[in-house]
Amino acid sequence: MILKLNTSVSANDAAQLAEKHKAFHIHYNGSQHLITSSSMKEVPSELAAKVEESWVFANDMQLASRAFQQKTREIKIGDLTIGGDTKNTILIGGPCSVESLEQIQQSAQLIKSQGLTTLRGGCYKPRTSPYSFQGLGLEGLKLLAQMREEHGLSVITEVRDATHVDEVIEHSDIIQIGAKAMYDQGILRACAKINKPVLLKRGFGSTLQEFVQAAEFILSGGNDQVILCERGIRTFETNTRFTLDLCGVAYLQEYTNLPIILDPSHALGYRYGIEKLAKACVAMGIDGLLIEAHPDPSVAKSDAAQQLTHEQFVALKSAIEPVAASVGYKIV
Repeated sequence: MILKLNTSVSANDAAQLAEKHKAFHIHYNGSQHLITSSSMKEVPSELAAKVEESWVFANDMQLASRAFQQKTREIKIGDLTIGGDTKNTILIGGPCSVESLEQIQQSAQLIKSQGLTTLRGGCYKPRTSPYSFQGLGLEGLKLLAQMREEHGLSVITEVRDATHVDEVIEHSDIIQIGAKAMYDQGILRACAKINKPVLLKRGFGSTLQEFVQAAEFILSGGNDQVILCERGIRTFETNTRFTLDLCGVAYLQEYTNLPIILDPSHALGYRYGIEKLAKACVAMGIDGLLIEAHPDPSVAKSDAAQQLTHEQFVALKSAIEPVAASVGYKIV
């Protein structure tokens, strides 16, 4: 249940009420709010005089629910805004992993040359095998920060676990929580305390409710800049890496107020169909695409099969622009 307190309640009083009623206390849209478990269905009698408005929910998808806020949240990334009524579809590109200065420099130049604003690259890689490339760590973060300074780009990179979450927060503009870390309480709670956008990827074995409730950990901690990312779920199919859940995307668009970015690179796992999937995603009127591209995928140290060449990335951008325009959106 969400309780909007009236203006006579100070922030200090609201904090005391939250502690007493075991609720979260956030300042949202200029007002004090208390958030309790969805098991509460009525305003406690002792709070009745202090509550201006209340919302009851069937489950713990609360702050992210369109029943609470009808309009999609606006998220500012550098000088660009997605969500709301912007009709912007942000195209984020770059390699799976930051591997060297030359490689990430070429990637940054690609993004800049296409009039785009946001560069991706992994520095701490949550690999399935301990023998696979694990990323450059802090060195990679510093290379991304260097690209931001040299090219005026925003950078997004992934947190593998809570041991380095502060480093990622310090050096990146958007913090990515990967599919394997969706349930990591240390990461979720750290990201709840900051004032930066957080891209939360759906775990490949997670339901939509579990996905959105992971976002609630960040929202209930006071950070309202959360973006959902569908990147494919594990099904019985074995000829593709995962199955991109566009049905789930339609559900999220209908019932949540969070911007949605899609990642067809990780869903398919092979570069041959990324452009086609990207067209389908953009046709749904989404808020962004996350596409992996490498100067030379044949020598990539991680996920080589799914990364586009730079020429293929340019072709993809050209292919999706008319699709976006057909549904009233613009690739940015």
